[in-house]
Amino acid sequence: MAASGAGDTRDAKDGKAPFAQRIDPTQEKLTPSQLQSIRQVQLAQWQKTLPQRRTRNIVIGLGIGALVLGIYGYTIYSISQERFLDELEDEAKAARARALERASGP
Repeated sequence: MAASGAGDTRDAKDGKAPFAQRIDPTQEKLTPSQLQSIRQVQLAQWQKTLPQRRTRNIVIGLGIGALVLGIYGYTIYSISQERFLDELEDEAKAARARALERASGP
């Protein structure tokens, strides 16, 4: 076990490393060079995770697109098989024929 000494970067009070403390750039008084350093680190972290996010976004987009196309295709397929309008039209023709028979009958 290493003894704490000059090479140790931890604070003696709370045991946290000074570089691991979170700060709010809007609340703290930071110099422009510190703000630039923060921006560079944030950009590096963003670029590191970009390929993973891009792949995940593409997979999710393709999944949603496939779902939409599936619903659309099923809807068109099910509507094309419905014959209720044909049945209504046949009933209307029969009703017209009965009405003509009654009108011209006696």
